[in-house]
Amino acid sequence: MLAAAVLRDLAHVTVVETDVLPEQPAPRKGLPQARHAHVLWSGGVRALEDLLPGVTEELIARGARRVPIMSGMVSKAPSGQWFRRFSNSHHVNIVCSRDLLDATIRAAVLRRPGLTVRERTELVGLEGSADRVTGARVRGPEHEEILTADLVVDASGRGSRAPVWLTELGLPPVREKVVDAGVGYASRIYRAPAGAGDDFPIVNVQADPTRPPGRGGIILPIEDGQWLVTLAGTRGGQPSRDAGEFVAFAQLLAHPVIGDLLAKAEPLSDVVTTRSTANKRRYFEKMPLWPAGFAVLGDAVAGYNPVYGHGLTAAAQSVVALRQVLADHDLASAGTARRIQRSAARPVGQAWDLAVGQDAFYPGATDEPPSRAERLAAAFIDRAVDAGARNPHALRALLDVMSMERPPARLLAPDMLFRVLLGRKQPLLDAPPLTDAERQAAGL
Repeated sequence: MLAAAVLRDLAHVTVVETDVLPEQPAPRKGLPQARHAHVLWSGGVRALEDLLPGVTEELIARGARRVPIMSGMVSKAPSGQWFRRFSNSHHVNIVCSRDLLDATIRAAVLRRPGLTVRERTELVGLEGSADRVTGARVRGPEHEEILTADLVVDASGRGSRAPVWLTELGLPPVREKVVDAGVGYASRIYRAPAGAGDDFPIVNVQADPTRPPGRGGIILPIEDGQWLVTLAGTRGGQPSRDAGEFVAFAQLLAHPVIGDLLAKAEPLSDVVTTRSTANKRRYFEKMPLWPAGFAVLGDAVAGYNPVYGHGLTAAAQSVVALRQVLADHDLASAGTARRIQRSAARPVGQAWDLAVGQDAFYPGATDEPPSRAERLAAAFIDRAVDAGARNPHALRALLDVMSMERPPARLLAPDMLFRVLLGRKQPLLDAPPLTDAERQAAGL
């Protein structure tokens, strides 16, 4: 939908969609991951607002929350530290159900002219040659047809068949890389305790990759007084679909705070699970040949372990990249599609590095063990996290990177290096930094 919003200013856009899109927030078959926790980091919030001015306020009006990070978050780092809830940062997350996020964006895009949606329709292949894509073959409820186009954009997500379509045109195979920590997810909706109102913090206990199986979890206070709770575990420690085991699993995390909070909350849904969490990247931007008239965006380029929450942000930033290229180059020009692909790879690459920098350390995650350089980088990140947990200025720099507002090189800036190596740091916390009022509101 974000890509359609950008392209509509330049040409008529046809969106090919396999689902029937609901007008109101509701589950749909083509988006099963919507039932698990999603966050939009501040880098994604900026991109979203840049593409659809005013949409953030629409989300807030419909029940989403703007959560300041870290003052509105209780978080235990993979390396074990509890982050202090420093309030000097400008970073925010937009927090709501994925259904509400999608419905609000969809409404903002579809209420403007210049766009046609073909529901219950599947894209089955590309038309054209290895030099230029001229359209797409689509299969609707009644028949198959060809839609001609100056530009075909694949934003079909993790299950994209773009590599197959490209080889059918005579192009070489796309290089791919997979880092799979074997993460399983289990999620459930709870009614928040009566006293835990709209300002109750996100509660996040992250998994430690040095102590497999890694187990983590998050309580995401979403709209309508609900908590969306997602628990995760790697190979040998995955959560099950059994509702009777949900809270018990939460008690097994590096700290039992999530289990303690759920013991006082009322479950509203069954437990839903997924195992489709591998980090998978397709290096379209490195192809020796690339056809004019075709571009791939979002999760179709790379899907990430959802625990890091960067997929939405990377997707939104890739659409900003699309718009920047089209501001300087004609949509149908020969080199425009390749420029789009290379520009979209930059946010993808940052999200990829943030995810695999942790997941590569789990047993069996990759065929090649982490290199010495990767181990040194991971050790430095642990020191940066430790500084961020105890120093507000270091935390702000760390969040610049984690929120995808700044590239990872921000962590090597002189001010951050000083705070990592020599700066003053407050003592480590020995318990989750919930306030007395928050503990009382949650029944602890």
